[in-house]
Amino acid sequence: MRINRHLMEKTRESMASVLPITAIVFLLSITIAPLDPGTLVLFLFGAILLVGGMGLFTLGVDMSMIPMGEGVGSTLSKSRHLIIPLTVYFLLGVLTTMAEPDLQVLSKQVPAINSTVLVVTVAVGVGLFLVAATMRIRRGVPLRRMLLVLYFAVFALAAAAPGNFIPVSFDSGGVTTGPITVPFIMSLGLGIASTRSDKNSASDSFGLISLCSIGPILCVLLLGIIYKPQEAASHLSVIPSIPTTAQAAQYFIQSFPTYLREVAMALLPVAGLFLVFQLLTRRFKRGQLIRIVTGLLYTYLGLVLFLCGVNVGFMPAGQLIGATIAGGIKWLLVPIGMLIGYYIVKAEPAVSVLTKQVEEISNGSISQRAMGLAMSIGVCVSVGLAMVRVLTGLNIFWLLIPGYAISLGLTFLVPSIFTGIAFDSGGVASGPMTATFLLPFAQGACHALGGNMMIDAFGIVAMVAMTPLVTIQVMGLSSIIHHKLARRRLRSRMERVEDMVLYFD
Repeated sequence: MRINRHLMEKTRESMASVLPITAIVFLLSITIAPLDPGTLVLFLFGAILLVGGMGLFTLGVDMSMIPMGEGVGSTLSKSRHLIIPLTVYFLLGVLTTMAEPDLQVLSKQVPAINSTVLVVTVAVGVGLFLVAATMRIRRGVPLRRMLLVLYFAVFALAAAAPGNFIPVSFDSGGVTTGPITVPFIMSLGLGIASTRSDKNSASDSFGLISLCSIGPILCVLLLGIIYKPQEAASHLSVIPSIPTTAQAAQYFIQSFPTYLREVAMALLPVAGLFLVFQLLTRRFKRGQLIRIVTGLLYTYLGLVLFLCGVNVGFMPAGQLIGATIAGGIKWLLVPIGMLIGYYIVKAEPAVSVLTKQVEEISNGSISQRAMGLAMSIGVCVSVGLAMVRVLTGLNIFWLLIPGYAISLGLTFLVPSIFTGIAFDSGGVASGPMTATFLLPFAQGACHALGGNMMIDAFGIVAMVAMTPLVTIQVMGLSSIIHHKLARRRLRSRMERVEDMVLYFD
């Protein structure tokens, strides 16, 4: 009964997240960007699957992924031999990333390099930097210091990499941290930090996702320099012709086996490593194991429904809407893209995981609502800037360099916990919804305008990953200013009271 009640709560939350973007697309389809009936039906079917999938997924994460990650992190961090936990962290990073759904989507849309080579390169980058991130927590190294050094290395390599490969490199960092890697990596960081008793342990638990996003960027840039990929034209995916609702339902049913297999490949490595961990450590009791196994089943079914919905239903709609708007009043791409960006981040499954953990760790001082608003504003701005790039062909460096400069500059002004949360939020915001709706939206628009999709359309994931770094740290800065002003007003009031006491004496 308790699980059913929690499932209903999660489903209501997912419905509240999905309905706004569904309403926007539906209104666009009957006004300025008409969709054929088949594509619209696919989209609406996809929205229904999204609601059910997000509800099951978030419940499953609470029951399985979070306790698994915390248990593994806290136990391995106590090991006297570093080689064992570091090897496990590397394997976890590689295995979970290789089957990350949104990475698979991106790799199939990049013609300049073999998809398998790209996936393996990204996975190795995550594995290496997950090791570096866990060592940072153990040693108490300031996150700011690592970010400054690593982003300097990123832009230095980007200056030497092929121009058509730079947007893909930054996009790779964004799609890496998806619905599978985020819950486990975040809870892993919490588990590792829990073994420390100093005052900075809570804030140091954040930052794993941000560092794991940098690793793929560096590795893919190195890959581009070594292999020197040739120019290749990106192409739009073929949109199926669906004349009836019955055929739309049949199309979804035919797609289910693909996602059943893909999600199983994604979760089995994690489940296998956890099984080995449990056999060796006996960390979890029988009741806890039953709950974790049940949660893994919910996570599996939820991801299958979610990915089937976004890939089959949302991708064609995003592509056609982008192309239709660009073929008409093209500058409408900017405000419409911003509106879609504001609401679409709310439907990212990993966002709810992050905002919930932030609220819990901060004891409510950083609320889910405030986090969600800051991320929505950030993604709204990023999609608007991405549409400006599609319309003008603006070099992505003119946006990324100032954006990251501001982000890194703000790290000197805000508490370390806001820095960790902000840079983690960037990775979380750019999930499956971005890869399967916003990227096709940009590709459709770019194709209609006759632009270079490899340079102009790609990079939208990178933009989505960048702007929350600024907005959330600005939220932290405004909080500091507010508290200082409140203390100043209180001190002034107390001084007036003291003066009155002296006067009456």
